[in-house]
Amino acid sequence: MLPEQMKLTITPLDFHAMTSQSISRALLRHHGDVDAEPGLVDYAVNVRLARPPGWLRDRLAAALDRLGSYPSAADHAAAIQAVAERHDVSHDRVLLLNGSAEGFALLPQLRPRLAALVHPSFTEPDVALTDAGVPVHRVHLSGDDGYRLHPELVPENADLVVVGNPTNPTSVLHSAADLLALTRPGRTVVVDEAFIDAVPGERESLAGSDADGLLVFRSLTKMWALPGLRAGYVLGAPDLLARLGAGRPQWPVGTLALEAFRACSESTAVAESERAAAEFATNRASLISALNELPGVRVNEPASAPFLLVTVKDGLHVRTALRERGVAVRRGDTFPGLGVDHIRVAVRSPEQSEPLLTALREVLA
Repeated sequence: MLPEQMKLTITPLDFHAMTSQSISRALLRHHGDVDAEPGLVDYAVNVRLARPPGWLRDRLAAALDRLGSYPSAADHAAAIQAVAERHDVSHDRVLLLNGSAEGFALLPQLRPRLAALVHPSFTEPDVALTDAGVPVHRVHLSGDDGYRLHPELVPENADLVVVGNPTNPTSVLHSAADLLALTRPGRTVVVDEAFIDAVPGERESLAGSDADGLLVFRSLTKMWALPGLRAGYVLGAPDLLARLGAGRPQWPVGTLALEAFRACSESTAVAESERAAAEFATNRASLISALNELPGVRVNEPASAPFLLVTVKDGLHVRTALRERGVAVRRGDTFPGLGVDHIRVAVRSPEQSEPLLTALREVLA
């Protein structure tokens, strides 16, 4: 059986004849793209668009002719400078990544003695640190108060803390003050802001903070529909970035990703992102209202991300019945601290959400 503190539910439908250790890792490695099989209406993946916007595709297409050469130092420097200007930080506080997931894979480079991971949250840091033999303490937030962050729950001797903001899958936006309360001399605090560009005004973001020991992870994936390109970055003190990036291979980021960093950091892109964030807020409120009208459905609120954590009775049956009706949602029991009755659904426009709501009405009836 799995350790009790993980509170994970395994069913024969999911994994057969696996050891507890392999089950644990397999569940942590489960992400929404697995649920969103081809042919299903996708509410499992939180990417804003079906493909990158036209202006971004044009920029990437124009860079194709440069693929015959290795990514140049000048192109890398230009991408770093664009990101630095976007966040009003110095260029030496930016490390470009082959997707922000690479940054989580690099966390063992910091040689932590004890990592505190705030859950429920994105599970790749858990996998990377556990695989590297780093002792991990899971800080389980409670659904009783909406999974609010309580800094005092983090062990004082933890020299690495990882927390999402807004958090996947709870959609909770923690205050910058509570996040900064986690900082200590000798401690690194990693704040995963992969979804914060979907928050109007990017409120509570720590991207421009110069707090000691702070690393802020950002992603281009969700807002700009670039999961296939792998483009993310981390902001922090130069010495901390140097430790994090030690030992990376030459040319760690490709030419197309470098172009994406430049394009998505320009003022017109930032303005489009802000408009999209406002649209997410409107659509999220509409979806919450519709879900709350369904019998036996509870939405975790307040919610600030482009997705919602929903609790339903007999969640495995609900997920299976939705799939039979051509609808994919993200299972929740692969997140430590959640169970089989939790599902995550992406925020779409009212028109795009209607197939989900129709299918839920049928299933719950």
